[in-house]
Amino acid sequence: MKDNYFQSKFSINCKGKLINLSTPKTMGIINATPDSFYDGGMNNTIKAGTIIAEKHLKDGATFIDVGGYSSRPGAKNISTDTELKRVIPIIKSIHKHFPEAIISIDTFRAAVAKAAIYEGASIINDISAFSLDKDYLSLIKELKVPYILMHMQGQPANMQHNPSYESIISDLLFFFSKKINILNSHGINDIIIDPGFGFGKTNQDNFKLLKNLAQLKLLELPILAGISRKSMIYKTLKTNSISSINGTTALHMEALKNGAKVLRAHDIKEAQECIELHKNLII
Repeated sequence: MKDNYFQSKFSINCKGKLINLSTPKTMGIINATPDSFYDGGMNNTIKAGTIIAEKHLKDGATFIDVGGYSSRPGAKNISTDTELKRVIPIIKSIHKHFPEAIISIDTFRAAVAKAAIYEGASIINDISAFSLDKDYLSLIKELKVPYILMHMQGQPANMQHNPSYESIISDLLFFFSKKINILNSHGINDIIIDPGFGFGKTNQDNFKLLKNLAQLKLLELPILAGISRKSMIYKTLKTNSISSINGTTALHMEALKNGAKVLRAHDIKEAQECIELHKNLII
C-alpha cells in the first residue's frame, strides 16, 4: 500500500501519458532567447530549436523545456507578443517532428502557457509560482497539466539584490507548503517542486540548499534541480558557463544523492550518465 502511495505521488500525467518520476529523469533546455546566459541565442530559431530538441531526445531526455523570456539577472523585459513569437513556432515544430516528445513551456505568463499547451506542450514550468499573473491559477486548473512550482525571492529584475533568508530550507518548506495547499485546493495535484537555484539566492545559499536538498523530500513531491552551467558553478571555479560541464556533472551527482528526480540540463548525455551511475550506487 505504501509503495503504491509513493508511486502515485511521483507520477505525473502528461496528456494521458503517465511518467513515473520515482526513477530520475532529464529535462533538456531550449532557450529561445537572444541573450541566454549560456548559449547566447544559438537556439532561438525554429530550425536550431528543433535540432537541439532532436539531440536532447536522442541523448535520453524525457522532457524538453522551451523558454522565450530570459530570467537571468538584469535581463530586459519583453512583451507577451514577443515571447509568443519566440516559443510557439519552436514548440509547433518540435511537436510536429517528434509528436511523442513531452514539451514543457517555461513562462510566468498565463497567455503564453495557454498557447503553448494548445500547440503541443504538456507541462507548465513557472518561475513565479503563479505570483506574477493573476490568471495563472485558474488556467492551470483549466488545462489540467502538470505544473512545475519554483521558488524565487523577488523578481528576475531584482532577485539578486541582496537576497536573504532566516533559514533557507525552513523558508522554502514554508513557501512550498503554502503554495502546494493552494494548488491542491484548486484540484491541481500533478506538481513538481523546483527550489530555484540562482533565483534570489547567494552562492552560499545555493550550496547550502544543495547540501540540504533532501529535507525538501518532506513535501512528498518530486524535486527538480536546475543547476546546469549556472553561476554557482563557474563563479566558484573562476571559469565561465562554457567551461562548466565538469562542475555541472559534479553537482548533478550531489543533487541525485539528495533526492532530485528531474535534472534540467543543457547537456543531456552527461546528465543521463549521472543518473545511470547513481542507479548503480544505490543498488
